[in-house]
This record gives sequence, structure tokens and C-alpha cells, in this order.
Amino acid sequence: MSAFIQQLPALIGVVVGALGSYLAVMRADRARFHREQAARWEERRLTTYADYARSLKKSVTLAYRIAAHFGNDPHPHPLSPEAAAPHLADAADGRDPAGEALLMLGSPDVVEAARAWVVVVMDMEQFLRAETRSPEAWSVLLERQRAAREKYYAAVRRDLALPPGHSGHWQLSASPTP
Repeated sequence: MSAFIQQLPALIGVVVGALGSYLAVMRADRARFHREQAARWEERRLTTYADYARSLKKSVTLAYRIAAHFGNDPHPHPLSPEAAAPHLADAADGRDPAGEALLMLGSPDVVEAARAWVVVVMDMEQFLRAETRSPEAWSVLLERQRAAREKYYAAVRRDLALPPGHSGHWQLSASPTP
């Protein structure tokens, strides 16, 4: 019996060491799982944010083209409202599911910025449905749309802890005339 008692501290040390090792591995695995899960959700949010922006930008581009048809915008490829109608319907149909995904996964700040952007886009669409011919009023709408888009992207960057980005407002130089 004395041999067993002599080896008992070593046996207890092995048991405590194994238990400690097991707990350390479990804790590390749990931490890794949470990090990987957070990264997956962040990727999904980025994809959702980009899909929403892409769907809204489709509507904006079509609006530029229709506005060019009415003489409000200098877009080089004007499109009549009749020719644009099916494209506008497709853009609106794509915007709805992207918006629902945004509501589900987006932060409140991003969702609010997205709402503000889409409201301006709908104002642009209404302006064109009324067949308004006013380059000055169109210019005001464009500036509102650009500002709303910039706020959306800023909210996305804050939510995803990304560094500040470009405003997306490109200054085009005037083409020299020969």
C-alpha cells in the first residue's frame, strides 16, 4: 500500500495536467469557433451590403439614361421610358430581396442610410415618370443621391470596421475640342 501512496502525488499531477490540458484545448476551440463565426457573419453582411448597393445602382444608372432622353443628363446612352420600363421593373424586383436581406443582417445605422438612399432613388424615378425636363432640378436630385450613397458607404465601413474610403464622386475633366 505504501508504494501506491508514494505514487499518488504523481498520479494526481497527471490527472490535473490532463484535465488542465483538456480545458485549455476546449477554451481555445471555443474561442476559434466564435472568431470563425464572427468572420462568416461579417462576410455575409459585406455581401448583403454590396448586393444592395449593386441593385440600387442599377436603378440609378437607368435613371441617368432616361434623364438623358429628356435632356436632363449628359449620359451618352439615352433610353426612352418605354424601352427602359422592363429594365426598371427588373431593377425594382432585384432591389426588394436585397433590401430584405439588408433588413435581416444590416446594422441599424446601415439600414437607415440605405433607406435614405432608396428614398432619393425613388424621388428620381418619380421625377422621370412625370417626364420633367429640368436639368437644374435633376442636378439637385443627383447631388442628393450622391450624398445619400456616400452616407450609405460610410455607414457600411463603420459597421465593418473598414478604413474610410473614396466618396465615389468622380471629377470628369472637360474633353478638349479640336
